Amino acid sequence: MGRKILFVTTDQQRYDTLGCNGGKLARTPVIDRLAADGIRYERAVPQSVVCMPSRSTIITGQHPTTHGVWMNGVPLPVDAPSVAAALRDAGYKTSLIGKAHFEPFMDPFGRFTENQLGRAGTNAANGHRGFDHLELATHGANGMLHYAIWVLNHHPEAIGMFYPVVDGDMNVNAIGGGDTDAPQVKTNPIPREWYHTDWLADRAIEWLGTLDATDDWFCWLSFPDPHHPWDPPESELGRIDWRDVPLPEGYPTDRSQREAILDAKPRHWRQWYDGTLVSNFEAPRHWVPATLTDDQVREINARNAIECELIDEALGRVLVEVERRGWADDVDVIFTTDHGEFQGDFGLLFKGPYHVDALMRLPLIWRPAPSAGIAPSVVTAPVGLVDLAPTFTTIAGQVPCEWMQGKALPVDDSDASSRGFGVTLTEWDSELFGVGVYLRTITHGDFVCTVYKPGHVHDGSEGELYDLASDPLQHRNLWDDPGYAALRSDLVAELWDRQPEPHRPRLQVEAPV
Repeated sequence: MGRKILFVTTDQQRYDTLGCNGGKLARTPVIDRLAADGIRYERAVPQSVVCMPSRSTIITGQHPTTHGVWMNGVPLPVDAPSVAAALRDAGYKTSLIGKAHFEPFMDPFGRFTENQLGRAGTNAANGHRGFDHLELATHGANGMLHYAIWVLNHHPEAIGMFYPVVDGDMNVNAIGGGDTDAPQVKTNPIPREWYHTDWLADRAIEWLGTLDATDDWFCWLSFPDPHHPWDPPESELGRIDWRDVPLPEGYPTDRSQREAILDAKPRHWRQWYDGTLVSNFEAPRHWVPATLTDDQVREINARNAIECELIDEALGRVLVEVERRGWADDVDVIFTTDHGEFQGDFGLLFKGPYHVDALMRLPLIWRPAPSAGIAPSVVTAPVGLVDLAPTFTTIAGQVPCEWMQGKALPVDDSDASSRGFGVTLTEWDSELFGVGVYLRTITHGDFVCTVYKPGHVHDGSEGELYDLASDPLQHRNLWDDPGYAALRSDLVAELWDRQPEPHRPRLQVEAPV
């Protein structure tokens, strides 16, 4: 009998939404306790800042360039390497409960396995991507995933309670709601116990109950929140009065200052702000960020924080079950997300081809099994989501697979230094509405350097360079600063030297998301 693994992910969650990371809005005592007893990573960096490429990195342990999922809507090949398969081969019982998103959601003909399983009403995955058990959900109750089918069968009246994610033209909806008419906000009368956060905790507890006490297991519990739309159960809105929410430090309240910061960045920043360019399907095509108000930022951040609190409480229930089963000393718990969210930083919401901390600094906590005897610590060196897969195999007592491109996470800064941590890569490719945007980024210690390849609005000469030590809000772009020319040259050379092996042939986009 070895160490079991509870891997918990959220969707689109900022680093500063957790109390252990300095957050002051959401109460997250369960996750904070895991951080106090384990390892908290100060700079965990995704290899993509959008869902499908990032989640494909988590399961394959490869960069998007290599696994081939270069944007949302590109399905991960069914024969792609999978850390879940490696664990299953090592004797682990495996499950993924919640949001997978290795394949497109927009699938009206049911071409993809994840959707087929839900529609067929089966949880038995029979080894699909290495999982024995799949029970899937996304942000609402439409579609054919397991949660949507459960709502349809048991509470059909709840389907229309959620925010309508797409509009009549099949674009992401821009309509507003709540008290401030904020985009992607809706007051949701659904009872809390029907909402997907608690439903997923229930499903995880039920699956754990099917296991023998001596089983080794890997459970990936994947919450769809706090990703937009922001429509938590109405019963929970009293937790935080949005009127009392302070504006985030990264939100310049003065419009002229906000626009001057944007104008110092590559031109697609200001174009999105002005509503003249959209390069990510999940950002509403017909919403103009320049219309965002102070109160809308407050209300969105309040609802986001409420969703984070519900996740923390749901995780707490699962951990109670782990303890009840007698596994507490032998379970590693890893908590993270796939990418971040603007939540008002720079006057923006959602995500896109913008490689700044709002989207690139992630919560990552690893509470090793107490029986492993690993001391609590804080790791300041940059690490990546690409490092998760080899960490899981190492926990299981296995050698990381040769196709994995990361390294098992360091347990402290000394370990990080001795094993060469400190540099991570992030990428973005998108082609949407005739707009192509292509970024490559290196995080090297306190510096973040982004190169733009030629595309719809860039000629290949543009870039961004930030010194996080002196400019943590990334307001000052040093790309054209003569004093940083030599450093920029070195970082760009290292960025290209480290590019991973590309997938051949290039995979095709098969759906918007």
